[in-house]
Amino acid sequence: MRILKTFGETSSEAREVIAELEIRGASNTAKVDAVVRGIVDDVRQRGDVAVREVSAKFDGLTPDDALLVSRDEMHTAWDATSEELKAAMRLAQANIRTFAEKQLPRAFSFRPAEGMEVGQVIRPMESVGCYVPGGRYPLPSTLLMTVTPAQVAGVERIVVCSPKPARETMAAAWLASEGSAGLFEFYRIGGAQAIAAMAYGTGTIGAVNKIVGPGNLYVTAAKTMVSQDAGIDMPAGPTEIVVTSESGDAEGIAADLVAQAEHDPEALAILITSKKELAEAVALEVKRQAANNLIAQESLAAQGFAFVTQTVEEAQVLTNRLAPEHLTVDSGADLRWVKNAGSVFIGHHTPQSMGDYISGPNHVLPTGRNGRVRGGLSVLDFVKVITVQQYTRDALREVGPHTIALAEAEGLKGHAESVRVRMR
Repeated sequence: MRILKTFGETSSEAREVIAELEIRGASNTAKVDAVVRGIVDDVRQRGDVAVREVSAKFDGLTPDDALLVSRDEMHTAWDATSEELKAAMRLAQANIRTFAEKQLPRAFSFRPAEGMEVGQVIRPMESVGCYVPGGRYPLPSTLLMTVTPAQVAGVERIVVCSPKPARETMAAAWLASEGSAGLFEFYRIGGAQAIAAMAYGTGTIGAVNKIVGPGNLYVTAAKTMVSQDAGIDMPAGPTEIVVTSESGDAEGIAADLVAQAEHDPEALAILITSKKELAEAVALEVKRQAANNLIAQESLAAQGFAFVTQTVEEAQVLTNRLAPEHLTVDSGADLRWVKNAGSVFIGHHTPQSMGDYISGPNHVLPTGRNGRVRGGLSVLDFVKVITVQQYTRDALREVGPHTIALAEAEGLKGHAESVRVRMR
């Protein structure tokens, strides 16, 4: 983990690093775009055949492996799961569900004038695809994080794709499918081929309206490529963490940095502070805590930074410029300056891992500075807000002339006439 001061001798290097970090989303996926484009096009043209070929190459899928994970497989996995893990999954699912229920938008209607009624209705997506990574670690938590808000929204058909699904992930699928009122499908495929299959459909897998979930650079690039044909939630690539602190505990800060860094060699781990002593103490702690964690060591060596700023205000500005996926701050008062972040964790007793599993807010969060334009996955990603309006003849005669005036000012005579003919 490198310590860089934004002033003095290292200021030039710090500026260059920060500039690179500000374009990290586009530059990271660019290096895999050509490979991903080939996979996406192949799956679109050859369907199941291409899916099986690519999955055999990258994930070890055999000709005897069914793409669809059966209900029996999921049930068997659940039965083989320890009671301790079952309890943790149930708690996580309950908290995610409760949080999603609180997020649901409401239908309403009102009358701005007599005879004129406007409002909105809420309708769920008809089908969604939930991507659950399955490379280095099983991620049953991601299955619950993506499927549960879709269920709360009332999505009719939920498709899950995960490569080489571990027993824990299949157990989570059983728990999730028990509460599913609609169709629930689970396929043992991953990577760009899974994204393409959900976007365009194959002989086995039907296309979905929207794809959600995190993934590596290949998955993130594939989601971006298919986004003109299927909706996506956001680019949710390799994990990012920023800790912005003036008074934090070095051991706790380092623990969070190492925890997020162990996700992926491409993970980004950053401390921002105006306290040089804190930066030095955290860097030493990071080295100690990552000593036996090879993936964390790799990501911290490549993308681990401690930026020391001249002022607290500069630290706050830099944090918002980076728009991190995960952000830890010292106290609730810091929320006043936070503008761009996927999810915020406050204080020493709120490790980011709690948000990864149990708290309820979603752990599928925007990366690559997309925290500037949206927050994390939520029930809002699974519903459509449809506006509604209705007039009586008297109300149209009252308000219509104003529409006619605006339409004629824009030179749209047909618009004006469509109102006139109904006012008669």
